[in-house]
Amino acid sequence: MPDATQTTPEPTSAAVQPYDAIIVGAGFGGLYMLHRLRALGLRVRVFEAGSGVGGTWYWNRYPGARCDVESLEYSYSFSEDLQQQWDWKERYASQPEILSYANHVADRFELRRDIAFDTRVLGADFDPLRNEWVLRTDRGDVARAPHCIMAVGCLSLPRMPEFPGRDSFKGKLYHTGLWPQEGVDFSGLRVGVIGTGSSGIQAIPQIARQAAHLHVFQRTPNYSLPAVNHPLDRQAVARVKAEYAALRERARKAPAGVAGFAILTRSALEDPPAVRQQVYQDGWVRGTTGFTRLYKDLLTDPAANDTAAEFVRGKIRSIVKDPAVAARLTPTDHFIGTKRICLDTDYFETYNRANVTLVDVRSAPIEAITASGIRTAEREFELDAIVMATGFDAMTGALLAIDIRNGAGATLAQKWAGGPRTYLGLMTAGFPNLFVIAGPGSPSVLTNMISSIEQHVDWITRCIEQLRARGIARMEAEQTAEDQWVEHVNEVADLTLLPRANSWYVGANVPGKPRVFMPYLGGLHVYRARCEEVAARDYEGFALSS
Repeated sequence: MPDATQTTPEPTSAAVQPYDAIIVGAGFGGLYMLHRLRALGLRVRVFEAGSGVGGTWYWNRYPGARCDVESLEYSYSFSEDLQQQWDWKERYASQPEILSYANHVADRFELRRDIAFDTRVLGADFDPLRNEWVLRTDRGDVARAPHCIMAVGCLSLPRMPEFPGRDSFKGKLYHTGLWPQEGVDFSGLRVGVIGTGSSGIQAIPQIARQAAHLHVFQRTPNYSLPAVNHPLDRQAVARVKAEYAALRERARKAPAGVAGFAILTRSALEDPPAVRQQVYQDGWVRGTTGFTRLYKDLLTDPAANDTAAEFVRGKIRSIVKDPAVAARLTPTDHFIGTKRICLDTDYFETYNRANVTLVDVRSAPIEAITASGIRTAEREFELDAIVMATGFDAMTGALLAIDIRNGAGATLAQKWAGGPRTYLGLMTAGFPNLFVIAGPGSPSVLTNMISSIEQHVDWITRCIEQLRARGIARMEAEQTAEDQWVEHVNEVADLTLLPRANSWYVGANVPGKPRVFMPYLGGLHVYRARCEEVAARDYEGFALSS
């Protein structure tokens, strides 16, 4: 956890502070980017809105918050000493453990001295005469540097729905993505949770154990599998550590950046029903988001997908005792895996509790938040606390929250008005020297994020090193290369079932957001090879000038 006594830089004067590179965000991307650039001897400044490191794991402190990638893989691979000395406690690490890890990394590599905490970047303007970015913060800082790297995260701008009367509620209102550091005690309270995505599915069982009564307001039921989390066996950990190099190499060659996910060649429809059911049962009891990777065509063939979906639907019906409640919890409007598949601990079992009520807000939508609770089209629910588990403006929200201007009269918000456009997810045409870590157009959220982060940071580091060595002051994605990449991202996505779902992958959770499938579905291994090919061809698709 962050040290509450850590020193926060005092506001600076209006004098412009020069750096070699500026990084926005001190999550896992920003921390590793800082470490790599400092190793080049560069003067680097990181601006971080939070009071500590960790990014999404700093803010998302809601009860039950946990990673859905196994901890032995959801960790940095760049330092052998780090991965040998750090001991993960659980198969799927909890938020406090991940935050402790982030703080350990920051301390171990002495990163804090170059991070300005409690400092939000308001604007970034490119100066075409000096080929530098000038950043302004809410504390009065003005800093400039030839290179600006956005490490703002893909899931870091909470989406707070604008329900009528929201501010009139007399009880406590929370968002899972902005959870109080001191935690929340729901004992004896009437609680309402809005949303049943990943954060809601993790938080609901925990809140139900405390609350006098919990009402879950669900618009869309989700597929979720048991996490089967458990403490890590020390001997098993030792075996992994002895072979970490090989495991990391397998992860680099894997589509999702996860060594534990097999690359399959068999169709779900090739196996007889009894064999297929056993494959799904094995996946269910193993507990993994790789469930949709049990067969090669679960995300491309509707008939194959339905075999997996119906297996999970059957599990929901067998767990939830009330058939009517089970029916409302059973997804039927999207293919399994086309929304982020969830891992849970006792989620469906929670609806068997006497103090939990499921409210279907698709048939009876929420009309308003009142002073005393939530009013739907059918009735009003009196509540003492409301939890918004309504997710994020994913992949683009945090970037577009910054007023980014290119020095030629255009803003990033204007350019992306019809949806994000990037070349390789790394840069966007018209905005020179501006890099994005794990941005739209890259595999990012469809992978082990730390695998994607390390790949991006390593590529950006080598790029900046070469630009400086060659005296190249300006690098910009070419419009033709960007257009071709965006077309390729769309073509690959359209070969799958994923764009058909109303997911945050397409921005469907944010009213008015353009419907564009944002991540790259070709696989991290394919993407990595493409990035290396571009660099080897003297940064093909980028315009370089001195």
